[in-house]
Amino acid sequence: MAAAPDLDLRHIREAHERIRPFVHRTPVMTSASLDALTGAKLYFKCENLQKAGAFKARGAHNAVFALTDEEARRGVVTHSSGNHGAAVALAARSRGIAAFVVMPSTAAQVKRRAVERYGARVTLCEPTQESRESTAERITAETGAHFVHPYNDLRVIAGQGTSALELIEEVPDLDVILCPVGGGGHLSGVAVAAKGVSRHIRVIGAEPAQADDASRSFRAGRIVAAGNPKTIADGLRSSLGELTFALIRAHVDDITIASEAAIVAAMRLVWEIMKIVIEPSAAVPVAVLLDRALPVSGQRVGVILSGGNVDLDRLPF
Repeated sequence: MAAAPDLDLRHIREAHERIRPFVHRTPVMTSASLDALTGAKLYFKCENLQKAGAFKARGAHNAVFALTDEEARRGVVTHSSGNHGAAVALAARSRGIAAFVVMPSTAAQVKRRAVERYGARVTLCEPTQESRESTAERITAETGAHFVHPYNDLRVIAGQGTSALELIEEVPDLDVILCPVGGGGHLSGVAVAAKGVSRHIRVIGAEPAQADDASRSFRAGRIVAAGNPKTIADGLRSSLGELTFALIRAHVDDITIASEAAIVAAMRLVWEIMKIVIEPSAAVPVAVLLDRALPVSGQRVGVILSGGNVDLDRLPF
């Protein structure tokens, strides 16, 4: 197994200072009703209220603004099912450079519109990881733009970890932080930040049962590819990267799973009770808690609500 890369709390704090002018410090919300349903005291970090509608704005801005002028001159390119693409497009616009975003043909229209609204040039590809990567490689070669990986990039990971940094600053005595996991950029950044502040905070990943490659990888001690998973949580369909997996192995305590039905029910419940819009990926950790799949009774639990980009014409309930 590869050693964990050189990423620590210092890098998270540096990223936080770098992105401060460009992203929101999102609120932390509570709900007595959801506390009663789960048996824990819950603190929701609302990245659904972040710029571009998701936590991805953090990593994208850190990666884009960490580039030298020479690296940024020809713009940036990435591949994304939506949220990372919108975040990179926004960050590129903030820096005044071009953005090229490869998206699967099955991407939600609301997410494609967001990428285009921020000024990126969108190229559609087949809905497989291989097609996304090969198309992005072709565009990188054609344009000379700098590639910003959606998650397997230390600058992106450090930026994502700033969500946990803010959460812990506001609620310093957490027992657990629960975070969705797809490619692992958010979870690994959150884990580095949390463990850097206190080794006593348990960091738990949450993923769909129909896209449980991170859970299987965590237990196997090697990366198990996701293939082409079928889950409503479209932001969590990616396989782990080498960097994110190494950091998860080093800093994450466990990864739990939730069924599709539980994800939809959790998403609807948050809409109804908290009066905020979250997307299916953000509902996964809530689903884990509502199913009592994680023993957290009586504990103080931070829950990362990762995004709120929902196609309102195709709601699952």
